[in-house]
Amino acid sequence: MRPLDEAETTAVFEKLFKFTGNNLKNIVENPSHEGPDPNPGRYCFRLHKNRVYYVSESLVKRATNIARANLVSLGMCIGKFTHSGKFHLTIQALNLVAANARHKVWIKPTSEMSFLYGNHVLKGGLGRITDSIAPGDGVVVFSMSDVALGFGVAAKSTQDCRKLDPNGIVVLHQADIGEYLRMEDEL
Repeated sequence: MRPLDEAETTAVFEKLFKFTGNNLKNIVENPSHEGPDPNPGRYCFRLHKNRVYYVSESLVKRATNIARANLVSLGMCIGKFTHSGKFHLTIQALNLVAANARHKVWIKPTSEMSFLYGNHVLKGGLGRITDSIAPGDGVVVFSMSDVALGFGVAAKSTQDCRKLDPNGIVVLHQADIGEYLRMEDEL
């Protein structure tokens, strides 16, 4: 486990900024109250086997006693680097991203299962949407009861969604909690 280098940090922050905007500062400066230290530390990003983890500094210090080959996971895995060097957010980052999301979309109960099965969000299933969303912005998808279901990319702006037909795509699906549940079943 090692700290991210400059290129890796840039890739991770660009992807997180796509979903959180200026709230990225809240993620980086979040105080950690884990560990025996009386003063709170901070959370940091660490790379282990092409996966990026969001972990408290006190936990990183204690993990130095474990050999790299024996270390499976540490903290919250928020994404991974592909072989070509691109960074992809994983569904485990949903809680972190949803708490600091800049753009949000709420979908109707009738469309929740469709989204969880991997389909895009259609205008007919759209409950609410935040203002000032542009095409290509990262959005977090919530149920009408404010449960984070997943995240995706906006296909249309907020203004375009108002005059879109009911079968038009509003949000392109990227990841959902159904994937996380399917991964747990495989383990």
